[in-house]
Order: sequence, then C-alpha cells, then structure tokens
Amino acid sequence: MPWAEAFLNTQTNNSENLADSNERHLSYTDALHEALDLALELDKKAFILGQGVNDPIGMFGVTTDLYKKFSEERVFDTPLSEEGMTGMCAGAAMNGMRPVYLHNRPDFLLLTFNQLVNHASKMHYMDEGHTNVPMVIWSAIGRGWGSGAQHSQAVQGLLLSVPGLKIIMPSTPYDAKGLMLSAIADNNPVVIFEHRWLMKQNGYVPEGIYKIPIGEGIYRTRGEDLTIVGSSHAIALAQIALDSLAEEGVTADVIDLRTIKPLDEKIIIESVKKTGRILVVDTGWAMGGVCAEVGCLVAEKAFEYLKAPVRRVGLPDSPTPAGFTLEQYYYPTSEKIADAIKLTISNDK
Repeated sequence: MPWAEAFLNTQTNNSENLADSNERHLSYTDALHEALDLALELDKKAFILGQGVNDPIGMFGVTTDLYKKFSEERVFDTPLSEEGMTGMCAGAAMNGMRPVYLHNRPDFLLLTFNQLVNHASKMHYMDEGHTNVPMVIWSAIGRGWGSGAQHSQAVQGLLLSVPGLKIIMPSTPYDAKGLMLSAIADNNPVVIFEHRWLMKQNGYVPEGIYKIPIGEGIYRTRGEDLTIVGSSHAIALAQIALDSLAEEGVTADVIDLRTIKPLDEKIIIESVKKTGRILVVDTGWAMGGVCAEVGCLVAEKAFEYLKAPVRRVGLPDSPTPAGFTLEQYYYPTSEKIADAIKLTISNDK
C-alpha cells in the first residue's frame, strides 16, 4: 500500500494535551524538519522546492541539510517565479508526485493565485474526481522587524472562499509535525500558514509518524465565561491574556482551530451553546477573514444561545506599518485580547 494511503488509514493521534512534561520535546522548527524528513524517506514521490530550501538558515532551518540527505533532485532551490513553480507543482502532482513548495512569506502566495486558485484547487472537481492534485504550499508569516506592508501579511482570509483548498494553521510543535504529515498525504491541495513567532517554541513531539486529521479543532483550555476561538500565534496570545485574568476568576474554552478550512463547526457551536459568549482572535485582517466567518457561523447556528455580541480581535483595515512603534499598535496583543475578554463577559444582554 502506498505510504500516503496507509497514513490516511492510520489511527488519529490527538493526545497532545495528555502528554507528560518529561516526554520528548522539540522546537517548532525541528518538528517541521522531522515531518519533512519522514515524508521524503517514506515516499520517493515527495519532493521539496522553494527559494533557499538548500540554505542552512533558509526557511528558519525547517529544511536544513535535507538536500544533502535526499539529493538536490528532491530538495532544490527555485527562481523567483512563483506562478511558474506553482504550475509545475500542480502538473507534477497530477502526475503522481507529492510536491511541497515552501515560501518565505505568505505575501509571495499572491503571485501563485492563478495556478493555485484557477487550476490546482479546481482540477479534482472539473475532472469528476478522477484527477488528484496532492501538493502542499507552505509559508511563514513574518512580523516584528519592520518588514512593512509587502513582507508581513497574513493572507489566509483571501483563500477562505476558494473551494478545493484546505488551509492549516498550527499553534504547537506537535500539531506542526502531525498536520504537515497529514497535508503531504492528502490527495488534493493544502495550504499551510505558520507564524514566525512560533518557530522557537518547544513542545511535546512523538517520534515517528502520527496523524492529526485536517479539519478538527481542539480545546486548549476549558472554562465557563466565554469561548475564545483562534489558530496559530493567536492561541498563544489568547492563553497569555486568559492567564492575566486568572486572579479575577475568568475562565474560558480556548478552541484552537488548527485548520481554518474546512472549519470545525461542531466544536465551536458546542462551546458557544455552553458559554453563551464568543471572542474570535486572528493573525489576519478582521474584515472578511476567519473572524468574520466564525462570527457569521455563530450568528447563524447559535444565535439564541448568545448572552453578548460576538467580538473579534484581528488586524485593522490598514496595510502593515514598518515602524516598530506603529507595529505595537497595529498587531493583536495579549493586552488587547484581555480587554476584549472583559468587555465580552461584562456586556450581557
């Protein structure tokens, strides 16, 4: 049985919250590196490409020395031709290969939209399910050093409305590895957004392969006062905010979506029916993105349970500033989330 098919049939491993603190720990970067290493080892049809993937410090170290182990035929640098390279990936995937195309920044994904949105995402549908397109597009959201409006964007919201795509946003090393393996094994296009500020985070990561199903969220904490929904770095900020309110007795269900498309509607609605309040936090723009989609979902399917308005914390409707001081105002912070939590739980109907 081919590796990908066997992997998709393996049992789900969703035990991160139960992991012993003395278990094996890796950095977020090393967890991704291990996932790519395993995929290349297990599947000769998998290959990695992207600007700087053969550089020791390229891609935050995610691909360090993989080209030495697997040769430059399977791990190779690419020219600045994002649309052309994405088209090549789509063609290779349709012919049985499993490409993983790594980008330094999500901003560069905008140059891939013709191939990704018009072709790769639609081919399975247009060919009546006969053609698969098993390709992964990966990128790391950058911020914090004055990259400005063209090199620090979180553009996940732009892809939410595209049928045929799956979108992953992990928040822990455990999920980074497990979801990368799930993405590579998937038989159609998957886009992964990482966050630069998570790369040095350490956490429990099992050895070998394990599966985290795409489309399943997870509770990071359980509480009574409200539901907080997010993914990626937004989860870390939400947990810091919640910790800062612990002395006031505030508790919350913190739901890590892990996948924003398909969205785990069940876990969101289940929690909102219990708490009656929801705050959505995202690393992208608040308008038209994850915040808007989750808010609309709750209004549509759990409105009668709400005790307070749906609230959201995301980027303002403005390009990213380059100055450090303006960045502090622009980006979501744990303090902003804490203020939104207090407003949500105090503003009952």
